[in-house]
Amino acid sequence: MSLFQPLPPYHVTSHNKVLDLSQPHIMGILNVTPDSFSDGGQFNAVDKAIRHCQQMMNEGVSIIDIGGESTRPNAATVDTYTEIQRVVPVVQAIRRSMGDDIWLSIDTSNPAVMQAAFAAGADIWNDVRALKRDGAAALAAELDIPVMLMHMRGEPTTMNELAQYNDVVGEVSSELLDRIDEVTGIGVKRRNIIIDPGFGFAKNYEHHCALLTQLDKLQSLGLPMMFGISRKRFLAHVLTKSGVDSVAETQAAERDVIGSAAGLFALQQGASIIRTHNVAMMQQAVALWQQLSSYSQLNTSCHSRNESN
Repeated sequence: MSLFQPLPPYHVTSHNKVLDLSQPHIMGILNVTPDSFSDGGQFNAVDKAIRHCQQMMNEGVSIIDIGGESTRPNAATVDTYTEIQRVVPVVQAIRRSMGDDIWLSIDTSNPAVMQAAFAAGADIWNDVRALKRDGAAALAAELDIPVMLMHMRGEPTTMNELAQYNDVVGEVSSELLDRIDEVTGIGVKRRNIIIDPGFGFAKNYEHHCALLTQLDKLQSLGLPMMFGISRKRFLAHVLTKSGVDSVAETQAAERDVIGSAAGLFALQQGASIIRTHNVAMMQQAVALWQQLSSYSQLNTSCHSRNESN
């Protein structure tokens, strides 16, 4: 496989906007929670959230992913009212301050939260539980919006016990396909679905290695892909195994370089959206990939024309 294969020609629409997924997009993480694993409490006031949002826009973000409930293991459960109060004012403030062009994704499994956020101007439903909660798939069908279906087994509290596979790439693909069939059977349009292989959820070190080296096999599902590995524990395991003392012990925020490198591997294998905490760093990596990809395609085209003459 070439390092610079063009991305598949997908697109999604929402609120009369079109997101062209044949070009790479960066999804910036905006956690408005007190307990997320790497940035909990930093942006859970509306004014701080807006400043961070503006910074990410200046750095070239396409999508801002707003989350009001942590999905880290053993995170506290958040009631519907609290999650809405965390998320909706931020959506409203972004729309007032920054207009309608920026894409807003809501990281939630709660249909009531998504309904309120959509009414406030959100565009995409990013669900780690793949619309499995009661009424979620039916609401996604009713709203007719893009949905990100992530692969996970169990719940964040039980997923690590379920990280057992004979063929992780094949089983992730098969389980995603089953879920796609289930939600489309409820009325979700296939053209609205974006898949997420679920790095960090019900997978161990070896499973992550297998997925990241064979991510292109998920293209057989015929749907656009979002890739999210930013600051996750797998990256810490890689650095620990490096044998280099200066990088062997890291805090979550110190893993952005390796996360950007992983994002490039995902782009190489067909991922259209890279989810990250560090937009500026990922933007530099994406810029390099895009320009080398354009150069590679132009050079290949010129070479082919010369051979045919």
